[in-house]
Amino acid sequence: MNLPDYAELHALSNFSFLRGASHPQELVLRAVELGYRALAITDECSVAGIVRAHVAAKAAGLKLIVGSEFHLDDGTHLVVLAMDAVGYGDLCELISHGRRSAGKGSYRLGREDFAAGLPHCLVLWTPGRAPDHATAAWVRETFPGRAWLAVELHLGGHDRANLAAAGGFGLPLVAAGDVHMHVRERRKLQDTLTAIRFNAPITAVLGKLFPNSEHHLRRREQLAKLYPPGLMAATLEIAARCRFDLDEIRYQYPKELVPEQHTPSSWLRILTEEGIKRRWPEGVPDKARIQVEHELALIAELRYESYFLTVHDLVRYARSQAILCQGRGSAANSAVCYCLGITELDPVRSNLLFERFISRERQEPPDIDVDFEHQRREEVIQYIYRKYGRERAAIAATLITYQPKSAVRDVAKALGLSLAQAERLADVYQWWDPDEVSAEKVREAGLDPEGLTLKLLAELVATLIGFPRHLSQHVGGFVISHTPLHRLVPIENAAMADRTVIQWDKDDLDAVGLLKVDVLALGMLSALRRMLDSVNQVRGSKLSLATIPAEDTAVYAMIQQADTIGTFQIESRAQMSMLPRLRPKEFYDLVVQVAIVRPGPIVGDMVHPYLARRNGTEPVTYPSAAVKVVLERTLGIPIFQEQVMQLSIVAAGFTPGEADQLRRAMAAWKRKGGLGPFETKLKQGLHKYGYSAEFAERIFKQIQGFGEYGFPESHAASFALLAYASAWLKHHEPAAFLCGLLNSQPMGFYASSQLIQDARRHGVEVRPVDVNESGWESSLQDSGQHQPAVRLGLHCVGGLHEDVGRRIEAARREAAFQDIPDLARRAELDRKAFKRLAATGALAQLAGNRHQSYWAALGIEEPWELGPVHATEAHPLLGKPTEGEDIVADYASLGFTLGRHPLALLRSRLDKHRAVTADSLRTLPNDARVRVAGIVTHRQRPGSAKGVIFVTLEDESGQVNAIVWPDLVERQRQTLLHSRLLCIVGKVQRDKESLHLIASRLEDYTPLLGRIETSSRDFR
Repeated sequence: MNLPDYAELHALSNFSFLRGASHPQELVLRAVELGYRALAITDECSVAGIVRAHVAAKAAGLKLIVGSEFHLDDGTHLVVLAMDAVGYGDLCELISHGRRSAGKGSYRLGREDFAAGLPHCLVLWTPGRAPDHATAAWVRETFPGRAWLAVELHLGGHDRANLAAAGGFGLPLVAAGDVHMHVRERRKLQDTLTAIRFNAPITAVLGKLFPNSEHHLRRREQLAKLYPPGLMAATLEIAARCRFDLDEIRYQYPKELVPEQHTPSSWLRILTEEGIKRRWPEGVPDKARIQVEHELALIAELRYESYFLTVHDLVRYARSQAILCQGRGSAANSAVCYCLGITELDPVRSNLLFERFISRERQEPPDIDVDFEHQRREEVIQYIYRKYGRERAAIAATLITYQPKSAVRDVAKALGLSLAQAERLADVYQWWDPDEVSAEKVREAGLDPEGLTLKLLAELVATLIGFPRHLSQHVGGFVISHTPLHRLVPIENAAMADRTVIQWDKDDLDAVGLLKVDVLALGMLSALRRMLDSVNQVRGSKLSLATIPAEDTAVYAMIQQADTIGTFQIESRAQMSMLPRLRPKEFYDLVVQVAIVRPGPIVGDMVHPYLARRNGTEPVTYPSAAVKVVLERTLGIPIFQEQVMQLSIVAAGFTPGEADQLRRAMAAWKRKGGLGPFETKLKQGLHKYGYSAEFAERIFKQIQGFGEYGFPESHAASFALLAYASAWLKHHEPAAFLCGLLNSQPMGFYASSQLIQDARRHGVEVRPVDVNESGWESSLQDSGQHQPAVRLGLHCVGGLHEDVGRRIEAARREAAFQDIPDLARRAELDRKAFKRLAATGALAQLAGNRHQSYWAALGIEEPWELGPVHATEAHPLLGKPTEGEDIVADYASLGFTLGRHPLALLRSRLDKHRAVTADSLRTLPNDARVRVAGIVTHRQRPGSAKGVIFVTLEDESGQVNAIVWPDLVERQRQTLLHSRLLCIVGKVQRDKESLHLIASRLEDYTPLLGRIETSSRDFR
């Protein structure tokens, strides 16, 4: 049987959020399977999913048509298809206009927005059940010779009548499917998505659901029975007129940064030469000059000069505003980036591989990541918008997808479970749980996993996980264009004010060759800038990141003892466990330290061999001199991506470009496969160069271990610079270190409570919040000692707005506050602000203890319109709060206390349970059985830990790191998750100076805390 050819011209993917029930690539592959000649992806006022469809269609050999559907204000429904590159630009501009005219997630378009007629696009009118001749006339007149009436038949009762009536509107007819799913089996999910979209159970939206399952890609024989041959043939005619391919997009970098008398290449040369003089004032080394010339030649060949100039301009602006910034990632492999001041790491001295950054074979734009102070990054972002305009600059999107918790919650509501049941079921899912609904989890929520509803829920959730939910803004990836960006990709409003985003996810940009500059936020840069400012103010110095003394043995001694709370990168419990074993004593050791506590080296079995060689328990050997050059710094063990790349070059005959392809395959093989060809080439190359099969197998196993987690040496080195700087400040200037961290919260691994306790253990005096002493930020005060004291700022007061704190600060500059009325009058405070200040004890100088401060706060009234009323009242003799009441109030208002630790008050009761302190634990021998109780500060389940959860407890003497094995996690899941004061029974495990508690039983002591509220930071 000869089946008629067909092209589907109206199909929605799941990028029509909560409408389409199939991924773009699923639609493409199904269209190929059915023998379609072409497929149009026409998501509603969007091309967000078109890149993924394009990649899939290109691989499968299917013609893809780019289009979009629109619901106009008056109810008119159009599908617009781009014929050529101009039409695609018109379509993107139309989508941008509609999206920018409405709030995030919606759009607004009327007939007037189509007045230009979109001359390079084709239009389908889908009239619905009540077509009218006036609309048909408007379509004919607006899109002459380029408009059709789309006949969409879905085996409904009105199909014949609709088909017969369609010919009476003066428009040519064409078959279309209004496709929402690639196969009919997705119908249940499509109905569920509809219910989620309307925020109601399915039973309440029956009128909004499709009456049957026909809105899928149907077989051509079925379509031939529904549609006359002419309507099927018309789909091919339209498809033939749509010649646009996404590969035609021509992206241009901004050019205005180049002075008129220069080309991008000559201007980059001048800036680089200026940088060479700054970096090497006594003369550039030959090796550095060779590297710079090699890079400039490749940059010119690939025409990336404007990209480097763009990033240089951002860094120049930031530094002109005293905003601390530093490039990281693969850009640190570039000598040109080093000369331009984008990075601070000399790649020549570090022997890094430029092809990790730019590769001739890859033919993709480089990717430069620059970290800026997290509290001042917005200044850089707004500089970009001012310089290039909203039409030429926007932030890349990040696709927010369904995860187990959100999928379970939304599907449960759609299936009619009560709000309480839905929340209970979602709450049993934690950050580490697999992407499935298990019977155990359902029972844990108090529901029956064998019920039909719960079985259906499990099926739907399994499909929904990974589905797009909405577009959000990338953490800082900016796309900047020389030509109007909204003609390359639509731009829409972000939820945040003054932000606009493009519709493509950051991971889709490479496929279409768009430049992305990562303007990232890093909290430690904010903290370091504040620390340095404080030190310079107190010491009268000019200390900077560049002038912090290098290779300080006392700093490394502190690091070796894992005394690194609050530092950058080496502060987590996993890093602190490794530090006494690796014992860094110089900068490169820190580079290794930063990189080795990662899933890649752990899974690739690189950690233990490296430590054994470092500690002298295993000999350091190399199979050849060439391999020794690559691996000597890491004792023969490949720790970094660059080393794997260099190994493939020197030991297996890869070109630098092929080595980069290997690196990219390493990063994606778990998701996409693709290491097979490289395994063969690598092993054959190693064999050809005389290496053993055992060596080849070991190297390949380590490559696999990197998976998605292989850490580049350039990235580790950039982070190690900040790690050392933060450690130096912690050791030599602990007061400024704490002050900078407190003023830069939230950031890092530790909350303010742990940072303050650690600083006090290091001899830093921490003074309470006081309206007559504290500014908005925490500050340093003279203590009469070498180290200043830290005065906590008003920012520590929970719920106090910054403008209120700044008013207090400004009023006090004129004169100290005399009493509560004086404070209320001059700082214009209301009762709410007073109550928050009273809760922290910040009014102690003016009103006495907390009880008296509360009483004074209750007396604050708004002034009467008739004028102030003066009355003298006696001060009540209110009793002083107990120590326990003060601690409860501290935790409620500040999240920490400067008084005794809560467990110090509970110690006598804990002694009766034979619970030892963290300090006592350190004196016990290996394998000692013990019971320890503490406030839970952290729970962490790394992806490489195979179900193990690491828990950190805190008591009055310090911290305890505990390991909870997977079987105990499952047996005592609720105790582990919900205890705030946790008792762990287990045994001591020692490894050199590293100490852990291996848990065998968990007990919930939370009731002992009474009204003290604590919280933990939980990580995956």
